[in-house]
Amino acid sequence: MSTLRFNALQEVLNRKTVVVEENERRSELFGKNVFNEQAMRQYMTKEAYQSVMDAIEFGTKIDRKTADQIAVSMKDWALSKGATHYTHWFQPLTGSTAEKHDAFFETVEGGGAMEKFDGGQLVQQEPDASSFPNGGIRNTFEARGYTAWDPTSPAFIYGTTLCIPTVFVAYTGEALDNKAPLLRALQAVDTSATAVCKYFDKNVSKVNATLGWEQEYFLIDTALAAARPDIMMTGRALLGHAPAKGQQLDDHYFGSIPTRVLNFMRDLEHECMLLGVPVKTRHNEVAPNQFELAPIFEEANLAVDHNSLLMDVMEKVSQRHKFKVLFHEKPFAGINGSGKHNNWSLSTNTGVNLLSPGKTPMKNLQFLTFFVNTIKAVHDYEELIRASIASASNDHRLGANEAPPAIISVFIGSQLSSVLDELENVTKGKLSPEEKTDLKLNIVGKIPEILLDNTDRNRTSPFAFTGNKFELRAVGSWSNCAGPMTVLNTIIARQLNEFKDEVDKLIDTKKLKKDEAIFNVLREYIKASKSIRFEGDGYGEAWEKEAKKRGLSNNKTTPEALKAKISKKAISLFEEMGVMNKVEVEARHEIELEEYSKKIQIESRVLGDIARNHIIPIAIQYQNTLIENVRGLKEIFGNNFERYANEQIDLIQKISNHIAEINSKVEDMIEERKKANKLEGQKNVDAYCNKVKPYFDDIRYHCDKLELMVDDNLWPLTKYRELLFTR
Repeated sequence: MSTLRFNALQEVLNRKTVVVEENERRSELFGKNVFNEQAMRQYMTKEAYQSVMDAIEFGTKIDRKTADQIAVSMKDWALSKGATHYTHWFQPLTGSTAEKHDAFFETVEGGGAMEKFDGGQLVQQEPDASSFPNGGIRNTFEARGYTAWDPTSPAFIYGTTLCIPTVFVAYTGEALDNKAPLLRALQAVDTSATAVCKYFDKNVSKVNATLGWEQEYFLIDTALAAARPDIMMTGRALLGHAPAKGQQLDDHYFGSIPTRVLNFMRDLEHECMLLGVPVKTRHNEVAPNQFELAPIFEEANLAVDHNSLLMDVMEKVSQRHKFKVLFHEKPFAGINGSGKHNNWSLSTNTGVNLLSPGKTPMKNLQFLTFFVNTIKAVHDYEELIRASIASASNDHRLGANEAPPAIISVFIGSQLSSVLDELENVTKGKLSPEEKTDLKLNIVGKIPEILLDNTDRNRTSPFAFTGNKFELRAVGSWSNCAGPMTVLNTIIARQLNEFKDEVDKLIDTKKLKKDEAIFNVLREYIKASKSIRFEGDGYGEAWEKEAKKRGLSNNKTTPEALKAKISKKAISLFEEMGVMNKVEVEARHEIELEEYSKKIQIESRVLGDIARNHIIPIAIQYQNTLIENVRGLKEIFGNNFERYANEQIDLIQKISNHIAEINSKVEDMIEERKKANKLEGQKNVDAYCNKVKPYFDDIRYHCDKLELMVDDNLWPLTKYRELLFTR
């Protein structure tokens, strides 16, 4: 292994940069391989084109005859781009994407052949669903599942394959993917937000949730990664002593991008442009060899698809540049982990961002309505939001090295907090003329100026208002955005329904004017949700104590957090809003529990293997060298040899102690794993979390101590300093 390590280092030093040439402007490349509106207008009849646009705008169904026309147009376009196959591209509950390629090729009578693709093949297929996670929705022998075309997300060509975004459902109708519940949640928030918008503008007929994700990731040379079985198998370094230099000098963040990395980024961005993924920002992140990519905001469903597509493309492009891209939330201990910040807002068909104030008091009252309702929704469902970002890998990140803690809170900045504090004191019932004037001129009217100067940022806040959007910062780098976006849009939809009911009731029964009724309801929401607002540092015992006093949850581990997903409150929410039924909710919970225990199980096996088969043998080999040295000193110096061999003997003893501890801890860990494997459901997951996982740190401690003792020429694993600073 040590030979492998040094060969890898030599290979990296001999790397030649892959040259990437950009001969076209990005505006000319953008969407070339996407069956977008421009392509549809060119290849479709007017009737077929309008049918697709109506499906996108109004959710109307596309009949079979029209689907046949669309399919022929899509096929002709794809063939003109060199495509030979098509696939229904979907997002099963594995956390990644799935696809099965079929050729356009069909044989015909007389020994001939033709390219064929009809409406039936476009709209629906029946992939084998037996090997995908289903959480008990269906039996293994019931292999049938359906993928159904999602016309709101345009088809695209990657390589020589036409990819058609689809939902994936069981033959009984339950969703087996991430997209179907998201689409339902987006429809719910559209309906609810549109109804509230009509208080302010009767012309609003549709509200879209928008999403701008920020993808953080690490890049490690493939040769160096190959010398780390833990990275290859689990996506993170289970062992490794921290290097003398990490991120403490803040010299990597926003620094000059290394040449090899820059060429990877340029290549990646070229692919993204062709696929219509509007990537705009790239930069070094805080940790060494950590980077970030961010796009322009898009409609949430399309943004989720684009992020899933991006992660696929990143892995393929990185191979061309001899990089391994790491999406794990915490691949290296002691330095920043990687998140996927979800920047969320709502926008109307009239072009208004509902979380951005306007030039008039009425526009600002609209802003306050959606602003306060969002805070109230997060307050009421903070445990569900925590559950939506829970995973075995994200548990390592939350609460460490600038990442948000597991406690969900909302940061809005001191100035907006002052605005809400003033609104809290609004008179109950009808407003006096003086109060109306004060609200319009001195409080509501000045919100744009406040936001202009409000540059407060809090890197530790899980849910922060950042000027014209809320940023859910706790989402992990490896996650599919669909999960947290489904939860967020669902709770906002329900909250807006509740708000409208209360406002209408005040108008009808108390005879209050519309703006007075709105102020009255907002005032009560500000009071009710005050405990979720937090402006301070999210780390440490002080905030944990304060959060407990406020009644906020602190579910530090995934097994704890996931319980909120199957609570009566959560099931009632999803069923009421038509997003998921009880079976779908419970199935996802079962899948996530199983995924957690399997990931911990895999890490445990890999850790035990490396510790026993790589670390201990090398430690013994080095120890034998020291023993031979002591013997030689004894031969030379006789009875006085200890005077000259004292350090060596001490080192031999320390190595023996660490070896014994490693062996003992691995044995104990294996025994706990065996016990856990006999359990089922929550008990199994709790055992892996509380009984198996704690051994990881103990075993690592002793292995990392040996790394500092054993001869560097013998050490088998690529070291942190090499992984993070060899470029």
